[in-house]
Amino acid sequence: MARRLYTLFFFLCLPLILLRLLYRAIKAPAYARRWAERFALGGDVRSGGIWVHAVSVGESIAAAPMVRELLKRYPALPITVTCMTPTGSEQIRKLFGGQVGHAYLPYDLPWLQRRLLRRLQPKIGIIMETELWPNLVAEAGRARVPLVLANARLSARSARGYQRVGALVRPMFAALDWVAVQSQAEALRFIELGVGREQMQVTGSIKFDFRPDPQQVQQAQELRARWGSDRPVWIAASTHAGEDEQVLRAHRQVLDTLPDALLILVPRHPERFDSVARQVSETGFGMVRRSSGALPAADQQVLVGDTMGELMMLYGAGDMAFVGGSLIERGGHNPLEPAAWGIPVLSGPHVFNFETVYERLRAGEGVVMVQSGDELGQAVVRLMATREERQALGERALAVVNKNRGALDRVVEGIVERL
Repeated sequence: MARRLYTLFFFLCLPLILLRLLYRAIKAPAYARRWAERFALGGDVRSGGIWVHAVSVGESIAAAPMVRELLKRYPALPITVTCMTPTGSEQIRKLFGGQVGHAYLPYDLPWLQRRLLRRLQPKIGIIMETELWPNLVAEAGRARVPLVLANARLSARSARGYQRVGALVRPMFAALDWVAVQSQAEALRFIELGVGREQMQVTGSIKFDFRPDPQQVQQAQELRARWGSDRPVWIAASTHAGEDEQVLRAHRQVLDTLPDALLILVPRHPERFDSVARQVSETGFGMVRRSSGALPAADQQVLVGDTMGELMMLYGAGDMAFVGGSLIERGGHNPLEPAAWGIPVLSGPHVFNFETVYERLRAGEGVVMVQSGDELGQAVVRLMATREERQALGERALAVVNKNRGALDRVVEGIVERL
């Protein structure tokens, strides 16, 4: 009954959902394209193989080593990767090219999910992290498609939200065939929501298995050499509205001590690239946009990272990285990407989306936590002033990453068993 009411509500809200899609298309034209795929029509859907769903950019990057390993082990099985956002779609194409099929996941109405599954006919479905939809899971069960939740995470906040609609989500969680969960604390939350202990394994996070590829390393080294190896460079990555202002104030503090310092400011969402660039200019900084291809001049203190697919490489060109979504209550973003480069990681206090990862970084003294933009500026100045401290912090962050590797192998073996 709960799922029927959910379906009715979703159907009635569909006009509003489409209006929101149109609104988003004003700022990001990619949202105006490929609507048919959101109704399970079109797209590069390759049947009879492995289906992976990664909602957006972060999940696509996390899924990449797993997908590559499955391509290696099962060269005869086609793989199709679905997502929900244009940025995720672009990331998938950059990661895999034509090696995998790709389409948007349709809206969560039973007849649309049924149509997608009929077209896919997958031997297994792998959903990254916690991107679960009630009708998607129910229709997969009806089609007898085993569903795996890989790299599963569930914050205390999200668990409380799910508990409020327990009648709807408990059957969904109970229907999962296997949950590869990141930590024991999160495993207990999944159990409280209906996942059986026998359906679950604590594997750790496959994000610890990320390694910069040789091409990224070479590009980062070349870019840093062109900027000037002696110029202090820090990056503020995946920032959100309400956070950019704090980062720019922090950079003003940095410039008071290090007048030649360069900030690489990378907004989380591409529809904000133009507005953030305007904000930087209006604040009085000299600015260059990465998309222009121009090098930052000595009198340009900010480089706006307004390109897609370059963040991993830009981390490698910096002396340290602040990971955004954490000075405001967005829950933070993945700190393991800069940590894997062996550079210091800085973060605000709001990291509930990556609580287990941050616990391990804090335990290994591999992260600097700040409470405000002012503290961020002070931390950057301090670390820039002491090369030895900066290197030691980066080495500790990398040591935490290396210590926790291995989840990828455990996840892949669990998938292989169910194939």
